[in-house]
Amino acid sequence: MISIFIPTKNEEQDLPGCLESVRWSDDVHVYDSGSADATVEIAKAAGARVTVRQSAALFGGNEAEHKNWALTNIQFKYEWVLHLDADERMTPELVASVGEAVQSPGANVAFRVQRRDFLLGRWLKHVQTSPFYMRLFRPEKMRYERLVNPVSIPDGPVGELSGYLDHFPFSKGMRHWLDRHNAYSTLEAQQVMSNRGARNSFRIRQAFLAKDFNERRYHQKELFYRMPARPLVKFMLLYVAKRGFLDGSAGFTYAALQSIYEYMIVLKTRELAASSNGRLPVRAS
Repeated sequence: MISIFIPTKNEEQDLPGCLESVRWSDDVHVYDSGSADATVEIAKAAGARVTVRQSAALFGGNEAEHKNWALTNIQFKYEWVLHLDADERMTPELVASVGEAVQSPGANVAFRVQRRDFLLGRWLKHVQTSPFYMRLFRPEKMRYERLVNPVSIPDGPVGELSGYLDHFPFSKGMRHWLDRHNAYSTLEAQQVMSNRGARNSFRIRQAFLAKDFNERRYHQKELFYRMPARPLVKFMLLYVAKRGFLDGSAGFTYAALQSIYEYMIVLKTRELAASSNGRLPVRAS
């Protein structure tokens, strides 16, 4: 069997659907960051085990540290853990694939899942930045890095699963998405400055040729951070290069939103850089 791990903060709207999609598991853990709504009550009523750890991680804290704490301290019943967000749903095909994977994992310590994002009732089949996410793993073989949108770092080989994980990032409305990404852009800017301060090594060659997916993704991100006109580049990448125009108006909306998000990161990074050089007072963004 498989344990389920669901981080939450004020997820009373989306959590019931997520829990319904994992009813097949008898070890569901809801890891709450101090919700002010009925999230915890809903989780308990559904039979989930709830761990509450006060944290601003989902809206302004260190998300990697928050998740690493959970993997170390939550007592999962089974060897394998499946990580879901409250606005995600497992498809029947994915449930079957997950079960087969843990029965015969081979040398793999983790598995990637293909996720389908939806906007305006449409699957963003083309414009999505990256559809693959490492969600099934052995907790002692996994750790996370980065303040926001943390990167999964497995200690061993990684496989891939068939079936889809359905994601509804706009389920709470456009205002919620914008508020969340305003917070995320602050952390992304802080991460950029932290990387520069630490003088982490970066090689263009590794951004394209690294065999390890996570190493390649790290160098690609660093390459992207160094590009001029990043917001425009991101829009063209998503809408033109990845053929986001085939996703109709939803594809254009998503590409535009991601471009705006990138511009927020650019502006906040400039502000932090100016502050560190003494040209501006440090302000909370």
